[in-house]
Amino acid sequence: MRLLLCLLAAIAALPASAEKLTLDRIYADPSLSGPGVRNLRVSPDGERVTFLRGREDNQFQMDLWEFNMKDKTMHRLVDSKKLVPNENLSPEERARRERARVASLSGIISYSWSPSGKQLLVPIAGDLYLVDVANPDQARKVASGNVTDPKISPKGRYVSYVRDQNLYVIDLSTGKERQLTTDGKGTIHNGEAEFVAQEEMGQRTGYYWAPDDSALAYKRFDESQVPVARRFEIYADRTDVIDQRYPAAGDPNVLVDLMIVSPATGEQKKVDLGPEKDIYLVRADWSADSKTLVYQRQTRDQKRLDLVAVDAATLAQRPLLTETSKTWVSIHDDLRFLKNRPAFIWASERTGRNHLYLYDLNGKLLHPISRGEWGVDNVLAVDEQAGKVYVASNRDAVIDKQAYALNLDGSNADKPVRITKADGWHEDSFAQNGKLFVDTFSDPATPPQVSIRKPDGSMVEWLEHNELNAKHPYAPYVASHLPTEFGTIKAHDGQTMHYSMIKPAGFDPNKRYPVFLFVYGGPHSQRVTRQWGSLFNQYMAQQGFIVFTLDNRGSSRRERQFTDVIYGQLGKHEVEDQLTGIDWLTKQSFVDPKRVGVFGWSYGGFMTLRMLAAASDKIAMGVSVAPVTDWALYDTHYTEQFVGGTPKAVPEAYQQSGVFAHLDGLKSPLLLVHGMADDNVLFTNSTRLIDSLVNRNVKFDLMTYPGAKHGISSRAGQRHVYGLIEAFFKKNLGGTEAK
Repeated sequence: MRLLLCLLAAIAALPASAEKLTLDRIYADPSLSGPGVRNLRVSPDGERVTFLRGREDNQFQMDLWEFNMKDKTMHRLVDSKKLVPNENLSPEERARRERARVASLSGIISYSWSPSGKQLLVPIAGDLYLVDVANPDQARKVASGNVTDPKISPKGRYVSYVRDQNLYVIDLSTGKERQLTTDGKGTIHNGEAEFVAQEEMGQRTGYYWAPDDSALAYKRFDESQVPVARRFEIYADRTDVIDQRYPAAGDPNVLVDLMIVSPATGEQKKVDLGPEKDIYLVRADWSADSKTLVYQRQTRDQKRLDLVAVDAATLAQRPLLTETSKTWVSIHDDLRFLKNRPAFIWASERTGRNHLYLYDLNGKLLHPISRGEWGVDNVLAVDEQAGKVYVASNRDAVIDKQAYALNLDGSNADKPVRITKADGWHEDSFAQNGKLFVDTFSDPATPPQVSIRKPDGSMVEWLEHNELNAKHPYAPYVASHLPTEFGTIKAHDGQTMHYSMIKPAGFDPNKRYPVFLFVYGGPHSQRVTRQWGSLFNQYMAQQGFIVFTLDNRGSSRRERQFTDVIYGQLGKHEVEDQLTGIDWLTKQSFVDPKRVGVFGWSYGGFMTLRMLAAASDKIAMGVSVAPVTDWALYDTHYTEQFVGGTPKAVPEAYQQSGVFAHLDGLKSPLLLVHGMADDNVLFTNSTRLIDSLVNRNVKFDLMTYPGAKHGISSRAGQRHVYGLIEAFFKKNLGGTEAK
């Protein structure tokens, strides 16, 4: 009801004329979602909120902005075009951005605060600038030459970064640069996260500062034993031959060491990670007093994770805790050391739901901080003074994200206090001390609105109200905006699955409509959410399609009973669930059961192929973009986690999890799309599929994009591929007229 009222109020305030969306407008400037913000940060002194925002003439070119808490003014702090008029990114930086899913962005894509709140560290195009917030026009270049992963040390004495596979620091009091490692070259890397760590473990860094600036812990890895995947990146005017160290399922991973180095002297120490070398070094952190380094070591089969403490002075070790699972142990970023007592917070799914626990520094469990038939997404902040832990969760609704306050002493473990009010989706960024947070809220009728709030959720100030008024870029289209409906369907085992549906413009329940079924279906993802959604989905609904999405078993932000179903054979249960959704959908009087089409990208592309192979009698056509077709071609950590081992150990699981064992069932029209420089889901996945389809004499449509990576992220590429998808649906589902 709230969504409907919001839409009606917005429509009433706008001109009577209503335009329908067009693809040209969706992929043009300014963004129809309004002036969005990214990388929100509250300064350490609490005086400013900073964020990245796209320019009016290019929503993907990021500048650094600030909101001043004292005078309530907002202005651009650093103009990326003035800092670097013409970017020229290195291949390494482009690859890093692809891993971080920011390949489409330019300008300033990251920054960090000094502990005093007086300076900002801003990397751009391989150079590194120190910006005084009182005089931002006098930005000082402190390093150059392919600089990556820059940081200001916790006490503010040093700036650190990686360059050419080695770790460096600059002493800001003297301006002197010190090279902390010297052997980084060829297959040896220092201070970096390896490919699978970046891609699958959420590692955006390979080094970690001690809180008192006394030392850095860093990864040193050797990838010499990782096989070289020779692939061709085909561009419009050339072909590059790339020799990429790519550890496909069953291949050797990197050999990893954990080192400790003094930034003042360069003295090195090596931490013993144990006799087993075929491991994953998942994370490393420091205790609040900087005396203890704690690392997370995961076994190759990912069924065991050890949390181990190391005395930084003597290197003596002691185990703190161990997590085990019959399927896989999930990785998280929720290890938090307390400053005022010898204890730490840890997240675990041992009960089947993700909850928080408090331990002492010897690994003794003190008490649960949260518990119950709900789960924590992640820790947002810890306010020790107030005895609060702030977390994100979907406790009140699976399709929502809200912020909650838990008591550090566990006294409200099963009844956290919700501090975000509006139903829908909240992305929250807290100040380090938990005294303030920035809330980004949206729902299907409300584009992202950003506000500054107190820890109880009360409003301080709008940062970006983003009202859908007559001046908003989306204003001409509000009257044509179609509501999103949510519901649930039972899987075969009785578990509840959530779906979303957008009914077509001018919906008539007495007519039958074609279906645009958008699928992802893979782990680590939830697509049915109550937030401002895909404008392409809106567009397809306005073109006359029922737009339908179902989160099958295996999708994220659910209990382990729900996610673990997929273990041992990818595609089987996910496809079963999607077909359950189609069966339910085609029983609705307004759906034409003969005109159901499916579209998916990446894991969704894999799902499209498997769904067509399983049920071409129920699915009239499909579009598969950048699909995995053989899981033996995909990387170690992700694939072995879910398939349940290596291709040598479980060959039948790999055969049945892939596409090729099922292709004889693929009868419906198919559009296959892939970027010709994809370094994530390698183009080989599609060339093998093409060969198999040709050998079976299966006709299909094909589109390849020269120079495009996994996301086909250029503006022209996005406009073209989605236009292609629309055209294929209209061609094969008999147009958009209801029958």
